[in-house]
Amino acid sequence: MAHALRLSRRGLGNVWPNPAVGCVLLRDGRIVGRGWTQPGGRPHAERMALDQAGPLARGATAYVTLEPCAHHGRTPPCAQALIDAGIARVVSAMTDPDPRVSGRGHTMLRQAGIAVEEVLMEADARNIQAGFLSRALRGRPFLTLKLATSFDGRIATAGGESQWITGPQARLHVHAMRAQHDAIMVGGGTARADMPSLNVRDLRTPRQPVRIVVSSRALPDLPPEGPDHGPLWQVSGDPGQIMVDLADRGVTRVFCEGGGGLAASLLRAGLVDQIIGYTAGLVIGGDGRAATGPLDLQYLAQAPRFALAETCPIGPDLFHRWRRAD
Repeated sequence: MAHALRLSRRGLGNVWPNPAVGCVLLRDGRIVGRGWTQPGGRPHAERMALDQAGPLARGATAYVTLEPCAHHGRTPPCAQALIDAGIARVVSAMTDPDPRVSGRGHTMLRQAGIAVEEVLMEADARNIQAGFLSRALRGRPFLTLKLATSFDGRIATAGGESQWITGPQARLHVHAMRAQHDAIMVGGGTARADMPSLNVRDLRTPRQPVRIVVSSRALPDLPPEGPDHGPLWQVSGDPGQIMVDLADRGVTRVFCEGGGGLAASLLRAGLVDQIIGYTAGLVIGGDGRAATGPLDLQYLAQAPRFALAETCPIGPDLFHRWRRAD
């Protein structure tokens, strides 16, 4: 299952609105097939693994990071594909919350005489599926707020200079993070001041993220959609409604790189699920631009709380990931 979970990560940012699933087929102690959801959401992981295994799939155990689908969409149900291939046992990491599945896949398998074991390494699977789960259960994408700051929490000097606070290793890591998200979000002020490309560079990716600019005003001429740049969507209005609208368009994971104003509006609305920080060892001072705008807090108890999930050095800088505490 650990191998299947690693495979599933390959789909992050490339398979929305589908979940990023991994599948490993094991027979007589040997891996005979493996697969992960392909760009655009098809073929599914189970289909990839079965095609690779061929006749060796008969009698094998399938380790799948999400309950096999049981409904007819653009492709037949994966549960039926496993049955037809003669799989003897299925081990899944978690149940699919999609009401079209939600236990039906496991039921189909059991009714066909296949042994089914559930919720193996479920916490790891839910972490990978955070975007899919957020859209299915909360009606909005999972939102990551990225902050690249000086040691004293500034994102630019008083004059607006920000290139570069962090080093090249951290910037490359940011592109790896972008590649794992469906969309990159910035505010209109950032778009007009920096003319950002909002794409994945220096890394191979089968699908460039959607570029989202939150602004009601006219935007500058950002690069057009093409092989190196994803679609450009301009949105405006209430932050909560914006997120609902993005979910309706299939987006499951949003990577926000906006300025302090957009960051503050998302934090005030309680929409930030994760903060990713890159902290550099320089001090800009109190006249520099803060990482977030005002949150209008009177008491510490009102402040959004996040729990440290991961930290490590990246070149001369420090990377840290914080997940929403509630």
